[in-house]
Amino acid sequence: MFLVREGAKAERHPFAKFLNKEDLAYLRALEAKTPVKAGSANVVFFPSGTRTLILGVEARAKFNHRRAILAARRVVAYARKERIPEIVVNLEDFETPLIRDAKSIAELIATQFELANFEFIAYKTTPPEGWSFVEAVFIAAKKNGKAVAEALRTGQIIGQEINLARDLSNTPGGDMAPASLAEAAREAGKRCGFMVSIMEEDEMKRLNMGGILGVAKGSSEKPKFIVMEYLKGGKSAKPVVLVGKGVTFDTGGLNLKTENGIYEMHMDMTGGASVIHALAALARLKVKKNIVGLVPAVENMPSGSSYRPGDLLRTMSGKTIEILNTDAEGRVILADALTYARKYDPRLVVDVATLTGSAMRAFGQRTSAFFATSPALLKTIQESGERTGDYVWPMPLWEEYEEEIKGTFGDWANTGKTRYGGVINAAVFLWQFIKGIPWVHLDIAPRMTAIDGEFLAKGSAGPAVSLLTNFLRRY
Repeated sequence: MFLVREGAKAERHPFAKFLNKEDLAYLRALEAKTPVKAGSANVVFFPSGTRTLILGVEARAKFNHRRAILAARRVVAYARKERIPEIVVNLEDFETPLIRDAKSIAELIATQFELANFEFIAYKTTPPEGWSFVEAVFIAAKKNGKAVAEALRTGQIIGQEINLARDLSNTPGGDMAPASLAEAAREAGKRCGFMVSIMEEDEMKRLNMGGILGVAKGSSEKPKFIVMEYLKGGKSAKPVVLVGKGVTFDTGGLNLKTENGIYEMHMDMTGGASVIHALAALARLKVKKNIVGLVPAVENMPSGSSYRPGDLLRTMSGKTIEILNTDAEGRVILADALTYARKYDPRLVVDVATLTGSAMRAFGQRTSAFFATSPALLKTIQESGERTGDYVWPMPLWEEYEEEIKGTFGDWANTGKTRYGGVINAAVFLWQFIKGIPWVHLDIAPRMTAIDGEFLAKGSAGPAVSLLTNFLRRY
């Protein structure tokens, strides 16, 4: 595979030296007729019978890190389209101003290759011609062969776990109840080597988790509270706690969603899936850290037993939540999960949730919103997003916004007083249950699904797994 920069010649690509004279002459003639441009893609059949893919990318001055990520995905996407099962790529083709060392490039492209080679086909009949996936990618690197191989394996592990999270998120709600998500966490723990325990409804009642229990009331599916512990950082080291929203289907409850809004709500557990598989990736990479994952798993369904607008729910913290809208359920269950996280005396808590449509209205679908309690966390999280392609953008976490969510009859209301600033109001609501502890909130609703031009299959984009993995390896 030749990755050729606009304005450059394919005949000068390092792989061109492996062509015989006849094939090289053919390539020159082809280029003279059709110069390579950014975004172009051509499968070339040489006289010798060799087949290669020539992809055009931006000139070196314009080939930034984001374009390198897309280029890596394009390689696999076009190979799949042309049913090319094996490809060879040159590592240096993906060098950018942000990453120049071979190990970082190798890890990045291996992850992107895995993401582009994924498609959710569990419920599809195999076509007569079979599925088209790339079976092998061979990497040509000038030096550091062993280090590059290790980095490729690291990137592959991260990509595999992202794809497993995508599998969970894509699974229909009828097959992904809270118990199913809990079982998926158990399987991940067995496979990767971390402890998993499942808290049942009776224990949640004992702990006064009124937020989780309130949201779960309308469903025949019992809530589960998934607790995962990966403790390889030593007994004295405080853990990082990851908290993921696990609403396995969100109808909106009695404040029922519209027809257009309800279709993808089996993906409202994407935060939970991301936490499960970020932890799995870190365990497989044998990171020497103490990391805990918490996922409150519920369904939000309308029925005669559903929680109602106007209800007052007493949470594990002792604070009450005044329910103004049953479709703002994610923050209600996370209130209990964040309170539970306190028992670990964590050095940091990070929650991940498809929390608000407001985040999508603010940012579109190209970046998640995030909040953090310190400038250092803001900087480090955003750097991890930029490096991995799991883009995030900061928003304000100010106490002034608390005025918007003060309850009339309870301590806090689960929506704001106006329709403005919903993504901020939701974050400030969560903040009330974790104040005093370093905290990051990721609202991944904008990145829940893949969009056109990203060279990812339709469905879940697997947000936050690579960001969390990168961040926690450095934090």
